[in-house]
Amino acid sequence: MLYLSQILGRPIRDLEGLRVAIVKDVIVRLGTDDHPPVTGFVARYRRRDFFLSRWRITEMGDQGVRLNSDILDLRPFVRREGEVLLARDVLDKQLIDVDGKRVVRVNDVQLIEATPEWRVTGADVSLQGLWRRLAPAGFLSTKKPVEVLDWADVGYLATDAATVQLKSSSDKLARLHPVEIARLAEALSYHHGSEVVESLDDETAAETLEEMPAERQAQILGDMDQERAADILEWMSPDEAADVLGDLPEEKAEELLGLMEDQEQADVAELLPYEDDTAGGLMTTEFVTLPRSLTVAEALARLREMAETPNMIYYLYVVEEENSWKLVGVIALRSLILADPGVTLDEMMRTEFQMASPQESAKEVAQRIAEYNLLALPVVDQPGDILGIVTVDDAMEILLPKDGRQRFPRLFG
Repeated sequence: MLYLSQILGRPIRDLEGLRVAIVKDVIVRLGTDDHPPVTGFVARYRRRDFFLSRWRITEMGDQGVRLNSDILDLRPFVRREGEVLLARDVLDKQLIDVDGKRVVRVNDVQLIEATPEWRVTGADVSLQGLWRRLAPAGFLSTKKPVEVLDWADVGYLATDAATVQLKSSSDKLARLHPVEIARLAEALSYHHGSEVVESLDDETAAETLEEMPAERQAQILGDMDQERAADILEWMSPDEAADVLGDLPEEKAEELLGLMEDQEQADVAELLPYEDDTAGGLMTTEFVTLPRSLTVAEALARLREMAETPNMIYYLYVVEEENSWKLVGVIALRSLILADPGVTLDEMMRTEFQMASPQESAKEVAQRIAEYNLLALPVVDQPGDILGIVTVDDAMEILLPKDGRQRFPRLFG
């Protein structure tokens, strides 16, 4: 086992043991390997940096490296696509520890020989790793354990090198809950947090953005490729997507809205006219309506056949007839499941229920949801048509103190 700090600055010796250069950096190529192999070195001869292939080396250790040939190619070093320089790109950089669900700083890099090559096996994130670099000659072991993060658990490396990409990072990050990914992304700089979101698939990126503050959502989507941003907006709940577009410059919002698929575009466009501090601005259009004439068995069958339903369905909204939006009753999903299959929705629905108008104050609506212990509240226009619902998670974000809002768990969307 060897640490990067133990080889940086060490001599490169020829066949006779004479010093011909020093190790300036160690090169690895990131790919699908959990423990990427060392592919070479950046060697320095006087003031010239040149590439030295791993296969030109017979030995590597804390005393330096030894060549297997006296022939050197001193052409200036040029980084190639996908190459990572451990000292330049990894040391002192932040990375996401997927297993520990945290952002840590790399103080040293662990290398292990796996004949016939050396591989990166871990990142030392302990104080001892930093001390090893600052005082390598006089480094003394202590009783405190050295904390080395397995490189297989690195979900993202926050480096400014444009060519450095963890190809498997999105798969590793996808093991985490979107709430956890959002918190980790927010712990990084804006630039690196945006890269984390962009590395995810569209659905996970949408769920992650929904757990981030509105201002950060708008920044990330506003700076993203428009086609990709529109794809992610399509996966977001309509109310969240509308909020994001409302925080973007009008021209940018129109462009992104125009790139969305027709159905998702219509759902979001329906919410855009409402002010943020009203029930209309707070509601989502993700809800389920069923005509009053259906039996319980028919209603359950229809739910199973629906191509898309909200992630959480606690209430079903009963309307006058097929293709109607006129709200006449509400049924809890639990009640529907437990009811006699032959009973009609008209017979079992509640006809007295709480509702809100789209222009009603968002705070008043949130207070009513809390007061009546509701999971959702329908928003109904003057003729009695249901426009949307306000869910308890959105309501609580209004009622909770600002510091307590992040993050109330999302039940819908």
